[in-house]
Amino acid sequence: MQNTPDSNNDSLAIVAYITLIGTVIAFFLNRDVRNPLVSFHVRQALGLWLLQMLLGYFVGAFDSWMISTSFWVFFIALFLYGIFGAVGKKMNEVPILGPFFQKLFSSIGN
Repeated sequence: MQNTPDSNNDSLAIVAYITLIGTVIAFFLNRDVRNPLVSFHVRQALGLWLLQMLLGYFVGAFDSWMISTSFWVFFIALFLYGIFGAVGKKMNEVPILGPFFQKLFSSIGN
């Protein structure tokens, strides 16, 4: 098996979903040799992480385990959807929010 720059760079799509720091690492390592798959998943992961932090601040104000649990289940499902897409080397947008993230962060990776 031969290691090409594209096949090595594809793993950065998975790294993008592993914490916000992973997203930043994938973004900077993808700058030299642009890979459309990695750019796509960096935009998706960045949008998920920022939205999760923003909404998490407000959800934390509710002192309810039902609201907190549903919040975490929702975001875990979205992150898993993104990770499985990255593992399968597919450019599937996360449901509901994916097109918005692609449009909002369209300057990343272009």
